[in-house]
Amino acid sequence: MPCTFFVAYYRVSTGRQGQSGLGLDAQRRSVSDYLRGRPESDLIAEYTEIESGKRSDRPQLLAALAECKGRRATLIIAKLDRLARNVAFIANLIEAGVELVAVDNPHASKLMLHMLAAFAEHEREQISARTKAALAAAKARGVKLGTNGAILAAERKREASEFAQGLAGTLHDIRAKGITTVRGIRDELNRRQIPSASGKVWHIPTVHKLLERTI
Repeated sequence: MPCTFFVAYYRVSTGRQGQSGLGLDAQRRSVSDYLRGRPESDLIAEYTEIESGKRSDRPQLLAALAECKGRRATLIIAKLDRLARNVAFIANLIEAGVELVAVDNPHASKLMLHMLAAFAEHEREQISARTKAALAAAKARGVKLGTNGAILAAERKREASEFAQGLAGTLHDIRAKGITTVRGIRDELNRRQIPSASGKVWHIPTVHKLLERTI
């Protein structure tokens, strides 16, 4: 039986870890579990993007698509909204001629992918509208909405907690290998090229905060 090549694409936002709650570790597990049951499959490359789903200028996605075309591979993602919540973006991607598998809907046809993208775009627009309405109402009540405003501070705290929980599996794996010091965990996270919440390399203070949020 001929082998099918796959190129994985993962995306996490710098702040919000996606409305689905899928962190980087969870995306990798989802793709790995899908391919494990298909011995004729071969994951030949992985690309990780730290970018909002609203933006279409994604160098890692472009690199993943180029690899798919060059190796005649299929692009695999954990969930459709890891690509984008924009119908036109999904449509253009499909028309580029690269085969696409979304693990949450592996048998979806191109028509189904268009429909799922439309639902995702609608959900994003609804979330944006609710957020703007909540901020406007808070401002009308006199709530400070600056960098240290109550609403934004609470939102950032929630996002940081979601990010930390998304890395809980990785921390467990690192500790299971006997790496328990903050410095060792920092080095291992950087060795695995797992970005911090800001999309940068890990430092001692950021690892401390990560560990505090996963206790």
